[in-house]
Formats: sequence, structure tokens, C-alpha cells
Amino acid sequence: MTVALVLLTFLVFIVLDYALNRRKAIHTVAVETPKTVPAHLGGDYVDGFLVPRNVSYHSGHSWLVRERKNVVRVGADEFAAALAGKLEKIELPKPGQWVRQGQRVISFFRDGQKTEMVSPTEGEIMEINNEVLNNPALVRQDPYGKGWLISVHVPDEENTSRNLIPKALIGEWMREAVERLYSRQPALAGAVAADGGRPSEDLLAALPEHDWKEVTAEFFLTV
Repeated sequence: MTVALVLLTFLVFIVLDYALNRRKAIHTVAVETPKTVPAHLGGDYVDGFLVPRNVSYHSGHSWLVRERKNVVRVGADEFAAALAGKLEKIELPKPGQWVRQGQRVISFFRDGQKTEMVSPTEGEIMEINNEVLNNPALVRQDPYGKGWLISVHVPDEENTSRNLIPKALIGEWMREAVERLYSRQPALAGAVAADGGRPSEDLLAALPEHDWKEVTAEFFLTV
């Protein structure tokens, strides 16, 4: 009887040890950094920046995606998010407000400085992302997901879509923006992480505050 109890106890320890190690292994796999573009985004990396195919882009580095008929969701693309960096505050237009395409409607704040982004479309603000107001870091952590900014009711989708970057030119447009940034600020080329050439989440952190405002305004078309 005693021998049987000892054997049973030994088996229980083996099973528990196996279960714990298995859970650790599963956890390790779950937190691995993905090396490919998430399937639901269906995009590519252009000079280290994620460019999803299922969204449209404005030349001021805002994006939009159609949620349903005449309603689009809007955010800052990954290039813009990396330029904005560690934001302290975000201001968004109020629901019900009418915005024009190219109008300054989004404000980013850091270190006492303010920069703005323009709307990629024209219409009425339907909703704003309160989560991003409470946690501005979402813009750089997940610019195409939880870091979205506003949703807009767009009565004339066809007309406003004409002023967006043509699908066939999006990759070249993003590549040109990255090259222009690095040629303007050569020191920033070193801010690209060695891990697969992915950019730093705060590209302009090492620059003086006035340079942050100047550089972001240039690329956000709010000079």
C-alpha cells in the first residue's frame, strides 16, 4: 500500500511538471514578435514601415478604411505614428462636426509642442476613439487597429476618394517619404531597429523640440 502511494505521488508530480512546462512553452510562442504582416491587414513592409493593402492613404499620412456604406474609419499611418512618437495628449474633433478633406482636425502634443494632421476625407464626425484620448501610446503601438482616431460619415465617397494616393503608387509614395526623411535628417537612418529593419517607435526623439514640430508639419502637410 505504501509503495503504491509513493508511486502515485511520483506520477502526480510528473504530470504537474509536464503541464507547467507545456504552459510555459505555449506562453513563449504566444509572445513572439511576428515576422510577417498580420493576415487581417493584408499588407507589406516598405522600408520597414507597415503598409496595409486594405486601407486608403492621404498624402498627409492619414489613412481611412470603409466600415460600411458612407462611413469610414480614420487614423495615422505607421510612418506618421513613428514621427509623432511618445505623445502626451491628443485632441480630436467633436462628433457632429463637419470636416473638409485636407482640413487640420487632429492635434498631437508632446514636450510642450503641438503638431496637426489633416482629414483624409470630407464629412461629419460620427465617433471618436476615447481609448486613444486616454492612452495616446496606442497611436504608435497599433496605428491601424486600436490606435484609430475618428470615424466619419462621408456623403460623397467617390469625390473624396479621387484625392487619395492611387493604390498602384502607395508603395512608391511611402518609400519616397522615408528616403526624404532620412536625406533631410541623416542621423535618423540609425533609428531603424536592427531587428528586420523595423523603425523606432519614436523616430524624432533625439531631435530638438522645434525640429519635431517642423518635421512632422512637413510630412503631415500642415506647414
